[in-house]
Amino acid sequence: MSDKQDFSIPDSLQRFLFENEPVRGELVHLDTAWRNVIERHDYPEVLQTIMGELTAAAVLLAATLKLKGALVLQVMGKGPVKLLVVECSGDLKLRATAKWSGELANMSLQEMVGNGQFSITLDPKDGGQPYQGIVDLEGSSVAEIMQNYMSKSEQLETRLWLAADGKHAAGLLLQKLPDNAQAEQPVDDDTWARAVMLAETITVEELLSLSAKTMIHRLYHEETIRLFDAQPVAFSCSCSRENVASMLKMLGKDEVDDILDELGTVDVHCEFCNQQYVFDKVDAEMLFLEAHIMPGGNTRH
Repeated sequence: MSDKQDFSIPDSLQRFLFENEPVRGELVHLDTAWRNVIERHDYPEVLQTIMGELTAAAVLLAATLKLKGALVLQVMGKGPVKLLVVECSGDLKLRATAKWSGELANMSLQEMVGNGQFSITLDPKDGGQPYQGIVDLEGSSVAEIMQNYMSKSEQLETRLWLAADGKHAAGLLLQKLPDNAQAEQPVDDDTWARAVMLAETITVEELLSLSAKTMIHRLYHEETIRLFDAQPVAFSCSCSRENVASMLKMLGKDEVDDILDELGTVDVHCEFCNQQYVFDKVDAEMLFLEAHIMPGGNTRH
């Protein structure tokens, strides 16, 4: 099969290891999952590329951490792009959104976000305390920003290669692991440098189209590589009418009544999936009666 015909398994992540060497890797390819993100909003093309790269990076990192909750990557900018958010759960369900203003055509990442900040949040989703690390934005690309964060905050040598367009998003991650003192064979100190050097030859077209097996063979056919089974990745938004109702109850009856008196309805819009939830005065009365949520059959969007 030729490289041009050998497309990656859609919406999947595959791990691989260098046998008996302290280097691991991951490849992710997003298709329908990525299009489900961008088709819900009219994102400018240049912003789509940045968001796609950040989304691929989030899946790669979430997979390395083996989370039970969710990983959230945020770019908080002071330029035309105010916010980029990607959330990926431990079972590789993702969603993403962005806030921007004005014309972004031909802008670099630095021009779009200005002097901003980058954060990684690990949310256990079980009521436990989230962990968050925040650093200044350093780097001219999403890959450089991620690498700088991992080097400074996690002290893990990590390299990423990311690509995205209007149909696909993809990424390759390499990490240098601590040496295994119990290894049966001596560690080749040059493996990490060689793995990175070979990965630097990847083109954007190859990253977006080649299967994991073909990519690894193309790069590392002289190494002994263990390739694990592919894991599915999917778009999923956790918003729901029930979640919105809980938020309104926390807001309080007086506040909700004030909104209803002024606007007639309470309209809540999900920034991730573009879903609209509408509560009228009858809904609000039911909401605050005995913390009773209307049955799903009466849901209105």
